[in-house]
Amino acid sequence: MMMDDDTELVVRSSDQKMDVASTENPAVPQADPPSSDDSGDSDSDSEDDAESIQQIETLESELSSNPYNYDAYVQYIKLLRKTANLEKLRQAREAMSAIFPLSPSLWLEWARDEASLASSENVSEIVKLYERGLSDYQSVSLWCDYLNFMLESDPLVHGYTSDGISKMRSLFERAIPAAGFHVTEGSNIWEGYKAFEEGFLATIDEADVEEKNKQIQRIRSIFHRHLSVPLKNLSSTLSTYKAWELEQGIDLDIGSDDLNKVSPQVAAANKKAQQMYSERAHLEEHISNKDLSDTEKFQEFMNYIKFEKTSGDPTRVQAIYERAVAEYPVSSDLWIDYTVYLDKTLKVGKAITHAYSRATRSCPWTEDLWARYLLALERGSAPEKEIYAVFEKSLQCTFSSFEEYLDLYLTRVDGLRRRMLSAKISETLDYSLIRETFQQASDYLMPHMQNPDSLLHLHAYWANLELSIGKDLAGARGVWDSFLKKSGGMLAAWYAYIDMEVHLGHVKEARSLYRRCYTRKFDGTGSEDICKGWLRFEREHGDLEDFDIAFQKVMPRLEELQLIRLQQESTPVKPPAGLKEHNSQKSTREKRKAGQNVEDESLAKRQKTKGRKVNEVDVGQSATVPNIKSENGKAADSNKEESEDAKPLKPKIYTDECTAFLSNLSVKVQEEDIRKFFSDVGGVDSIRILHHKDTGKPRGLAYVDFVNDEHLAAAIAKNRKMFFGKKISIARSNPKKGKKEFTRRGNDGSGNSKDPSQIPEKAKGETVGEKQGDEVQLKGKNTFAVPRSVKQLGYTNPKPSADEPTKSNDEFRNMLP
Repeated sequence: MMMDDDTELVVRSSDQKMDVASTENPAVPQADPPSSDDSGDSDSDSEDDAESIQQIETLESELSSNPYNYDAYVQYIKLLRKTANLEKLRQAREAMSAIFPLSPSLWLEWARDEASLASSENVSEIVKLYERGLSDYQSVSLWCDYLNFMLESDPLVHGYTSDGISKMRSLFERAIPAAGFHVTEGSNIWEGYKAFEEGFLATIDEADVEEKNKQIQRIRSIFHRHLSVPLKNLSSTLSTYKAWELEQGIDLDIGSDDLNKVSPQVAAANKKAQQMYSERAHLEEHISNKDLSDTEKFQEFMNYIKFEKTSGDPTRVQAIYERAVAEYPVSSDLWIDYTVYLDKTLKVGKAITHAYSRATRSCPWTEDLWARYLLALERGSAPEKEIYAVFEKSLQCTFSSFEEYLDLYLTRVDGLRRRMLSAKISETLDYSLIRETFQQASDYLMPHMQNPDSLLHLHAYWANLELSIGKDLAGARGVWDSFLKKSGGMLAAWYAYIDMEVHLGHVKEARSLYRRCYTRKFDGTGSEDICKGWLRFEREHGDLEDFDIAFQKVMPRLEELQLIRLQQESTPVKPPAGLKEHNSQKSTREKRKAGQNVEDESLAKRQKTKGRKVNEVDVGQSATVPNIKSENGKAADSNKEESEDAKPLKPKIYTDECTAFLSNLSVKVQEEDIRKFFSDVGGVDSIRILHHKDTGKPRGLAYVDFVNDEHLAAAIAKNRKMFFGKKISIARSNPKKGKKEFTRRGNDGSGNSKDPSQIPEKAKGETVGEKQGDEVQLKGKNTFAVPRSVKQLGYTNPKPSADEPTKSNDEFRNMLP
């Protein structure tokens, strides 16, 4: 007979029934045959069955396309139980268990369903189910159900044979550290243990006094252990113990809570347990408070864990961790915290590797757990077959970045290297395992990773092991040659390859590498650096002839590079298309120099002039150009004075050449979140999150500038990815797309647009300051900055009368000198 989750475990003796309320077994229900009086109910049941079958088919389709849908599995199993489809029910449970660790309630349902259908010969199969369930989570209710099943179904146990007694005692001793320290429910395990031993005591012959006294002492020992554990209702347990001792002929003053007649050791232990329970009572109330949110309850569990760590009892710490992971099975932070604690306290053992196995099944997307799992297996001297199986399984998971896959590959290589060099390992490992791992990592990561430094580290490590362990110089060179075929523009890779040859004393091979790369184009000053590096190499390792040859090759290349650099520095950078250049951005010294070139300027006229600021062309940020200055270097504005070397304030220009436009963003997204989202892509230059002008709240839009098109393309590939719970939209920014060609309206105020070809070139490029030039007044001959209106050809003052005929083009040409 099975029990409900909240039923206390009470073990029967050989001549008494279990003191539990009879409960109906929640096995797969069987439909009762319809009677003639309830035909309406029969029709309703048929409709329900048809609806359930349709829902089952829908869920089967969903699980076929997405087998990692946990909620769909739960609903699917629930419907299969309702329709009593036993075969599909078993298959669904096995499939879900292969992917996820099942909750204690799911294991209870499964074991009870199978137990209701199993015969006495199939007890071992049900036992396996319970053991599988307990390997996922240490649940008090699951342990109680397991122990009761053994008492009910195993003839060796309920017959109190020697093997049966040994089997049950072993189970109870396993259950105590796993569930017996549960502050509010652990007493169920202890009470069941005592009840089982009392049942065995009743079977002992009264004539066998020695065996009977031995069993009484065993029960007394269980009472003493129980009284020393901080559990709920310890006062009731003490009263029960005194009553039991009275049955044995020992009066411990059952009517009081006094411990004077109890042995000093038991009294001291019980007093300490009562105190420990008092210290934990408020923590138990907090984690059992149903009004708390998940976040608040999780924090209460962490507070409880912290408290137990300060107490210094590893068993109690592990017990509260087990309760926490059962409550929050998919919290990767909790699993990491738990496993780190086990690594620190236990260091090695099956408990650690088992915890990692459960953690990686609960949170398979957490690379850190997989890497730690591999290290735990190595510490425990696990066989290569087991370690390789875990490694292969980890690579089938989906992680947030390729850097995490790289870390797994490197962790695997690290372990192989250590075990190959260790004398403690009896297992013989071949170096080909390392080479295959490196090759697999290179083939998988090279097309995807944007971080060249990580790839360089991977191949440098590989080449080093080819030399140190593989003893294969050709293999090491092959690693570098293969890497340089794909990353020949990486200067650090060439240096690493050259350094390897130099350290090996292979001067000729190192010189050959310099000859291969000195004409290549590298970023920044890399091209000059490699040329100078070759000369330095020949100075340190070559003879005079080698140095002369290198000098003859390198110097023309250096001169060419210097010429290119000078040309780049002298060529002004063209502003982006559509951006107007304003002549008022000249530096202060240029303006002063231009003013000094006026020979006729008198000292009396070198006075401070008044002017006004000229607005800069709008480029998305408001900015102003410093006031025009006269020759004495003082600002034209009498209310402000600037230093002689003050530079114009230049607005930041966004060209949208390598910019991604992001939409459908969560309003909670910050700049750092976007930068982290593109961490696997790399190359992020700047980020601009758009806000409403009136409210200042985010609009859910952003621009992200990248350093080049390659990084931009990689970023666009992440389009429609989930980000802060929303599918983010990423596209190349193209502000010109969809815009009409800019045209200038007529001066007559009619709103009719003029043909751009009819607008004078000067008018097309004039700035706001130039259009308002007639409002700027400068005194003296220092009028180089005075804007002048551009008059059209043929303009005369005064204006011709309306009767005067318009001149033809030929007449205008004849007017020219």
